[in-house]
Amino acid sequence: MNGVFVDSCVLLDLFTDDPNWGEWSENILDLYSQTNTLYINSIVYTEVSIGFNTIEEVENAISELGIKVLEIPREALFLAGKVFLKYRKNQGTKTSPLPDFLIGAHVSVSNFDLITKDTKKYKTYFPQVKLILPQQL
Repeated sequence: MNGVFVDSCVLLDLFTDDPNWGEWSENILDLYSQTNTLYINSIVYTEVSIGFNTIEEVENAISELGIKVLEIPREALFLAGKVFLKYRKNQGTKTSPLPDFLIGAHVSVSNFDLITKDTKKYKTYFPQVKLILPQQL
């Protein structure tokens, strides 16, 4: 399946009209949507839904961007658990939530590129994932 996965931080920039990142997020989604299918999963859906009053508003916003919502493959769920365990052993405390690892694992097993601004966890725990980042980072 060819496509690009969109992290929730990018969508939140767009949906909240973030003064620092809204324009970059809009431009990068427009650029990649011209040649790729854009995807999110239920984790990202949940994270971005917080800013909407109704499910219809969320559905419309995602639909207008041409984004498809995918289920998380079991291989990704398994990988997320293993990588999260490694993270916990390396860090000692839980400072990064499990959802970030579910996103990284889904992107990894589906062989997607990832549009994000969050780099450290993905570079450390999912180094095989190609990250699409702002030039400033």
